[in-house]
Amino acid sequence: MGIKGNISRTNLSRANETRDGRIFACLAHCLINEALSLYAKDDLIYKELDNTLYALDSTTIDLCLSLFPWAKFRKHKGAVKMHTLLDIRTSIPTFIYITSGKVHDVNILDLITVEPSAIYVMDKGYVDFKRLFSLKGKNAFFITRAKDNLLTQRLYSQDVTEFENIKYDQTVKLTGVKTSCLYPEHIRKIKFIDKENDTELIFLTNNFSLPPDTIASLYKDRWKIELFFKWIKQHLRIKSFYGTSVNAVKTQIWIAISVYVLVAIIKKKLDLTESLYTILQIFSINLFNKVFINQILNKNENLIQDYCSTNQLSLFNF
Repeated sequence: MGIKGNISRTNLSRANETRDGRIFACLAHCLINEALSLYAKDDLIYKELDNTLYALDSTTIDLCLSLFPWAKFRKHKGAVKMHTLLDIRTSIPTFIYITSGKVHDVNILDLITVEPSAIYVMDKGYVDFKRLFSLKGKNAFFITRAKDNLLTQRLYSQDVTEFENIKYDQTVKLTGVKTSCLYPEHIRKIKFIDKENDTELIFLTNNFSLPPDTIASLYKDRWKIELFFKWIKQHLRIKSFYGTSVNAVKTQIWIAISVYVLVAIIKKKLDLTESLYTILQIFSINLFNKVFINQILNKNENLIQDYCSTNQLSLFNF
């Protein structure tokens, strides 16, 4: 169901795609491998953790059902979903799977290649205790939110007086008729007080060693995947498509992902301070100018034809 590259945790799905779709999926795969290797050398967050950190989520791209009859979603509405596993440290996607809108998010847990000791952060839409128990059985960790109707029994409580925003940190067992069978072992339950938004969040995890505030912080960083979806949709035009076939839609999405990763690679290789959006905008208005990239992005450089730099990429160096 997927492609594995030189970096084992990269897994990009290309099932049911035609030749064109597979070509662009492979291109994205190669770029992602390179981006992960570049950004892995510059880890600025969670240096105290040896675990790989992932955020899993999906975004829905609305389509007109009459034009895209294969993209079933609602009775009178079409859509595709882009299921994504994002490396939290680098904000680079490592798994992407494109389905029709009817496919439930939790099914994607069956498709990802689980990495032992990795931490997978998910929202409550992925709470399926059979699948979560399988994740635990593969020596991986999960952090998710509890549903409101979850039935549990407290077994132990940890002292949380040193943590300002933690109300409790408990070891519990599931007491629901089905959930107790699907997840028969103990699970950790943490209540976090979000003072900024005046809300209370209850987290579930099988990691009993991390401090409760770190668990809350990791879940907060799950929003990086929402920023990735927002960036892709707003700046790379995947809300409207040039073709109506499955392959046309998937190809356009793969191209958008490739552009995102390529800009991220350029930003890292040239050590740029500009945002990805700024770099993309500069490229869009200089696409056919035969000018070195350093000169385009650096206002202090003079636009001269014989400009040369050891830290330089060229658009026209064929």
